[in-house]
Amino acid sequence: MLCRTVGWVSALVFYALLAAVLIGALALLWVRLVRDTTRPGWVRRTATVVLVLLMASSVAADAGRQVFPRQAQQPLDVVGFGWLGALVYLVLALVVLEPVRWWLRRRIATSGPAEEVDVSRRLFLLRSLAVGAGVIAAGTVGYGTWAAAAPPVIRRVRIAVPGLAPELAGYRITTFSDAHLSSLYGRDRFARLVGMVNTTEPDVVAVVGDLVDGSVADLRRDVAPLGDLAARDGAFFVTGNHEYYVDTAEWMAHLPTLGVDVLRNERVTLSRGAGSFDLAGIDDATAGGSGVRGHGADLTAALAGRDATTPVVLLAHQPVQVEQARAAGVDLQLSGHTHGGQLWPFPYLVGLEQPAVQGLSRHGDTQLYVTAGVGYWGRRCGSGPGPS
Repeated sequence: MLCRTVGWVSALVFYALLAAVLIGALALLWVRLVRDTTRPGWVRRTATVVLVLLMASSVAADAGRQVFPRQAQQPLDVVGFGWLGALVYLVLALVVLEPVRWWLRRRIATSGPAEEVDVSRRLFLLRSLAVGAGVIAAGTVGYGTWAAAAPPVIRRVRIAVPGLAPELAGYRITTFSDAHLSSLYGRDRFARLVGMVNTTEPDVVAVVGDLVDGSVADLRRDVAPLGDLAARDGAFFVTGNHEYYVDTAEWMAHLPTLGVDVLRNERVTLSRGAGSFDLAGIDDATAGGSGVRGHGADLTAALAGRDATTPVVLLAHQPVQVEQARAAGVDLQLSGHTHGGQLWPFPYLVGLEQPAVQGLSRHGDTQLYVTAGVGYWGRRCGSGPGPS
């Protein structure tokens, strides 16, 4: 009960902060894009209503997943989340243009009669800056939309793991994360992704979390292509934070029916000839506070009783879990979660929370590879000879 209570409190704090940010953004956009660029009258009133409805669509897109059927949710997601992306870059553009606006207003204020300034030059200036902010935001969101719709990029990375038996040289792990199956990312795109994974001829497939954003009932057809994965030693999955926003237990029961083994604070030994290594998996870092009974990252349990001379590869959704991995002597950790930082300036913000945003890095004796994700918030698929 305590965990569930803490979860509700955290959610309330999060949504309270989100509401404050959205209200502040709405105020800024209304002042700079509506009040400053229109005269009192029906145009200003209409623009105000449109702006409020767009802001409301972002909230409704998030909350509507619990209420609306999928057919109704899809257009709401397109509008709501599309606007949310535009909102970020409109605010950034307006902030960047604020010194320009201040300087030009001072120049105009001293260049002619007050009436002329108020009626023509001032309004033209403010409208020009608003259009400039809109062009910047539209261009950035347009690029993001193109990137989201583009096929994932396969990265082939060779990683040397100390102590790995010669028989395992060239062993190939194909890993991907953050598919976020939902009304916006469905079966057809996911089937193409599975086809790309199979072209890498993996020895094992590692799905490192945030696979779904919905219930089994809603996404049963969309997730079905997982059953077509072709890997010599099978496919394995660990939870991400989004698996705790849905019915976690039903997904943990459904994935094995598709031939995907769920590693929950446990490990398996994978072999080729006389050589072997341990593949371990732990729950997401947020699992302990999710209120889902029995869930929580426990690396000690995952590694208990293993032969310390055998190399170990860890599947953990969040890169930040590498600190525990380093202390436990893990050779290689595979993670996702970051989406490669998404678009500027988010890589810098993600870097404040996570030790790596994407790619291969070293943390003590532990190597960390972070895939940028294959869903709508990222578009890269990490692939290559895993322990080699």
